[in-house]
Amino acid sequence: MKQMALDIGLHTVPSLESFFAGPNLAAVQHLKLWTASSMPSPVPTYLWGESGSGKTHLLRAVYGALQDQGLSVGWMDAEKHAHLSFDESWVAVLMDDVHLYSLAQQQAAFNWFVNALTPKSGQPRWVLAAGTLPPADLKLRDDLRSRLGWGHVYALQVLNDSERLAVLRQEADSRGLFLSDEVTSYMLTRFSRDLGSLMMLLDHLDQYALQAQRAITIPLIKSMLESS
Repeated sequence: MKQMALDIGLHTVPSLESFFAGPNLAAVQHLKLWTASSMPSPVPTYLWGESGSGKTHLLRAVYGALQDQGLSVGWMDAEKHAHLSFDESWVAVLMDDVHLYSLAQQQAAFNWFVNALTPKSGQPRWVLAAGTLPPADLKLRDDLRSRLGWGHVYALQVLNDSERLAVLRQEADSRGLFLSDEVTSYMLTRFSRDLGSLMMLLDHLDQYALQAQRAITIPLIKSMLESS
């Protein structure tokens, strides 16, 4: 059965608390430890896993948590091509989708590593990066690849259907929503199965059901899609 992608323009703010750890508990605990600490991690952290495993959610969550503390953080992803110079005010540098970096971005990423871990003044900065492959398999310049694999490396696992279902029900319960078995089965079979898309769907359903003053049912989902 063909699954429908969901692009309805709604995005919830990622947080470490909202991330369902499941098989990735060790990685999440590690990120919580260093995000809450006043001292930077002495070695870099690298997360890898296939699409839908939660890498970007976790990096965005760390970025937001540090900014909420009033701290300045560097961010680079495959879409960022400007303002790649290192800023001495940063307390951490976060690099997402490193497997997609251009040569210029790889050069900038290496420069960030050097400046973050061997600063001219002050303490070293925390380096947190993510990609789809383990460090040794990344098609990047050798000096950058070796640094990505130097510290803590976590392989993130994609949640299975029962774990996705548990997350859906947990989030629905926290919103005071009832999802029948029929509805959750429909959501898992008719839409993109990655957790980010499912959470976006639930968020939109919550708002739509409130406006319509109706319970969440399959007809309501179909009506929502027709009106969006």
